[in-house]
Amino acid sequence: MKVPWKKEDADGDTAAAVPTTDSTVDVLNKRGGHTEGKGRPTPSRREAEGRRRGPVAPAPQTRGEARARKKEIKASQTPAERKLSAEERRQARTEQREKMMAGDEKYLMPRDKGPVRRYVRDIVDSRRNLAGLFMPFAVVLIIVMFVPSIAAYSTFVMLAFVIFLAVDGVILGRLVSKRVRERFPDSTDGGLSLGWYSFSRAMQMRRMRAPRPQASPGDAV
Repeated sequence: MKVPWKKEDADGDTAAAVPTTDSTVDVLNKRGGHTEGKGRPTPSRREAEGRRRGPVAPAPQTRGEARARKKEIKASQTPAERKLSAEERRQARTEQREKMMAGDEKYLMPRDKGPVRRYVRDIVDSRRNLAGLFMPFAVVLIIVMFVPSIAAYSTFVMLAFVIFLAVDGVILGRLVSKRVRERFPDSTDGGLSLGWYSFSRAMQMRRMRAPRPQASPGDAV
């Protein structure tokens, strides 16, 4: 019987067996379909992807680094990936704004955070403020200035409105400070900063206030 590692000589006799080596055994094992074990478990997909990506880059320290990082990421993405990333960012911003408008403390701006500021917003929203008429009044005044017959009186009307606006703002600020001291006696938030916060919110039209009003006009706060 002819075997792979033997060959016939010129007379047809079988030659002496060729000595086997390690490389020969490896070749034979491969031909026979035998594969030695790796001696270690197969890495998971997450581990393999982590090794391909390498270590996580540190967060950018400046706006310039952030812009450069954003350009690098954008350049490495395909158009479909960029479109998907833009859609995900848009959805994330929409969700964050909705939670901010609902008054979620996690998503509020620093000036709006805390129970004191929430209470001040409720006081302003439950009150009918003269300051809330500022923007509509300003629009009407601009239109009136283009009517020569009554434009001369617009200055006096504007001056009177500003005086009433200032008086209403002082009354609101004193009211807010008094009620905050009663509700939060240990709070250090108050004074001019709290009065200005309440007045600036009162000047905005109700539908434009952020966070969204949680109290209706006339509600007991």
